[in-house]
Amino acid sequence: MAAVGTWGFSQPSVERIRSLITAGGHATDAVEEAMADVEDDPKTGLHIVGRGGFPNSGGVLECDAAIMEGITGRFGAVAALRGVGAPVRVARRVMDRSPHSLLVGEGAVAFAREQGFTIEPNDNMLSAHSAKAYQEFLEQKQSVSGHDTLGCSNMIQLILLMSCFSGVSTSGAPFKSPGRVGDSPLPGCGLYAEHMVGAAAATGDGDKIMCHCPSFHAVQLMKQGSSPNMACYTVLDDIIRRTAPDKCFEIGLIALNVKGEVGAASSVEFPYTFWIQGKDYVETSTQLPNSTEMEGTEKCDTCTVK
Repeated sequence: MAAVGTWGFSQPSVERIRSLITAGGHATDAVEEAMADVEDDPKTGLHIVGRGGFPNSGGVLECDAAIMEGITGRFGAVAALRGVGAPVRVARRVMDRSPHSLLVGEGAVAFAREQGFTIEPNDNMLSAHSAKAYQEFLEQKQSVSGHDTLGCSNMIQLILLMSCFSGVSTSGAPFKSPGRVGDSPLPGCGLYAEHMVGAAAATGDGDKIMCHCPSFHAVQLMKQGSSPNMACYTVLDDIIRRTAPDKCFEIGLIALNVKGEVGAASSVEFPYTFWIQGKDYVETSTQLPNSTEMEGTEKCDTCTVK
């Protein structure tokens, strides 16, 4: 058993997973609990995750979340969900109690309400920081075209992987168009998991990522025998070759196999945290931007450091 979290702010989540698993908890429960803790904390809204995240262009916070169990192929997701501080909990209910796999917008809100979730007013979902940022956006009459003005902040979301389980949560691109959905809640794009193989997830420019299905691609490569690191490099190399090196968008890809081996590849600097069962601590690593070559890569027992 192993766990991986994207970005430095995921370390408490991976620590939470470690404590839950070592106490005998179920992996899906551990992913849900650890992710919900981060989602419902306004401070992590700075990282475009859950409560306190940046609203859309209409001033409304809309969140996406997904959870997947590779052991049975079960999947649940919500997108453009309003008024819920921990959207991954609603995604879990979709997986467990809905005949559908993905619910969006008003349909997601109605389902959440039916399941007993409190739908909070939008003001409760914004932090002082995100509300101020939105007012500045309006005052400056910014025109967000594509992702040029968002920079690396558009990449940040919370991803938690376990050997055959995955979860993703994000409030999406700041000041996005209402109803916009990126790669995060889409199986094969933002996340993918398969029993006896492993799991993978992507973070970055979701509008571009969803066109390449990188998470599915990485898991299939691991199924064919590639290490997590080689799988991530191969997927990124394929994307770079198709988009041209000087036009590659922001993407970070991370994978974990059932052996507890971790791999990553990225077009930008990409920190992540990980824990391997049997260890009583969480480790950190940083994936530097990759070229299309594998030169200079050295392997350790649990990860690959470039």
